[in-house]
Formats: sequence, C-alpha cells, structure tokens
Amino acid sequence: MDLNNNQLARLVSFITRIESETYPESPYIVHSEITSQVLETLITQFGINPDARILDIGCGQGPALDVFRSKGFLSAIGITLNDEDVRICREKGHDVRKMDQSFLEFPEGSFDFVWARHVIEHSIFPYFTLTEFARVLSHGGTLYLEVPAPETSCHHETNPNHYSVLGHGAWTSLLGRCGFIIRHEGRYTFPTPMGMDEYWGFVCSKPS
Repeated sequence: MDLNNNQLARLVSFITRIESETYPESPYIVHSEITSQVLETLITQFGINPDARILDIGCGQGPALDVFRSKGFLSAIGITLNDEDVRICREKGHDVRKMDQSFLEFPEGSFDFVWARHVIEHSIFPYFTLTEFARVLSHGGTLYLEVPAPETSCHHETNPNHYSVLGHGAWTSLLGRCGFIIRHEGRYTFPTPMGMDEYWGFVCSKPS
C-alpha cells in the first residue's frame, strides 16, 4: 500500500499528538522487584553475556539500567519518549536517547539483548513495533517482553495511553509472526488496592 502525503501527514499528526500522553515513570516497588527477579533469571539461565549489547526499550527512570550496571553490563542503551525520564537517566550516567519504540534509530542486528518491559501496550500498532524489535536484535539474540494481562482488577486497558492490552494468544501469535521463538513464559500475580493483578513475561530468541 502506498501512502500519499496527506495520509502520511495524518499519521504523523496522530503519533505526535499521543506522544503528549506519556508520563514520567517513577520507581514502583512491584516493578523494581519483578525487574530484579527476571533479570537474575535471564542472566543465570539464558546466557546473557557481560559484553552483551543491550537495549532497554521504554527505560523509564532507569531501574533496569541500574541493575545492568550493578551486574557489570557496560553496553546498555535506554530509550524513552518522556523528557523527564531522559533527564533523570542521564543524570545517573546512563546512555539514554529520546526515541519512539516503533521507529528505532539503530541499524539491523545492533543488540544482543532487548529488554521491553511494559512498553508494547503503549504501541498503536504492536505488530509493526515487534518487527522493529526483531530488526535491531542480532541473530541468536534474546528478547524479553512483558505485558499486563487484560481485564484484571486493575483494568489496564482503560489506562489513557495503553492502546494494545491484548490477550495471551494474541501476543504469542504476534511474536511468532515476527520470527521469535518463545523459550520461556512467566506469569506474575500480586495484590493491589484494586484487587489481584497479573503480568505475562515472554523470553524469546531470534533464530541464528
């Protein structure tokens, strides 16, 4: 399909408008605990090497980047669309760029490990976004994708900037269409003031 200038302009205008719906991601204890737990598992069980080139997509204020640095990973880059998060991460000495997850400004195969925790639900076209994750990941590389489950007590689908809170089967199908092989799945359930919540994590590889 060829898009004419008017159609492209409308798409750009829409993407620019929803960028204003981002918000700073202050550290939250549940997220920090899951991040530390998952990274420990990935590093010990899935062979993330100390010299791995790492991309943290939607890095927030750097909780995963902090863990990477504490464990000796020196080649980690973060991206986020929120100016406040960029500022805070850079003040902590992290290499963080302002960038849209669906339009990654890196060459093919730039990273050995892509960490994408609670970001893909912010995409208006997750199929396309996942193809970008696959494009910048090296052959044999690892993707960690984590998403909120739909229709829990927290009703993540009602969050103003959650555009793609999909079912489990939809995520596994999209990952397969983008060429990923799911090596492990995790489910994280925990209580909140609104009731029980649930996240799904997918450890995926890109075939060599």
